[in-house]
Amino acid sequence: METILSTTISAIGWMLGLAFLGAGIGLGILGSKAAEAIGRNPETKSDVIQGIMTVAVVLTVLLLLLFAFVFLLLYFNPLIY
Repeated sequence: METILSTTISAIGWMLGLAFLGAGIGLGILGSKAAEAIGRNPETKSDVIQGIMTVAVVLTVLLLLLFAFVFLLLYFNPLIY
């Protein structure tokens, strides 16, 4: 049982770490491309920012769903019972 718990904790750490690493890199690339697009065509600033905010909200919702899944694994682990 201790091996199952330690493996679950390790998997949770990898999931959270890689998810936040991917989200950080993705938002960084998105921000740089948005700055490039606004610098090239300043008239479309509101459209570009609206698109970025939509992507950021979707990413935040997906990360919150990941947290829900992590807590589900922590407290209701199907491998223990």
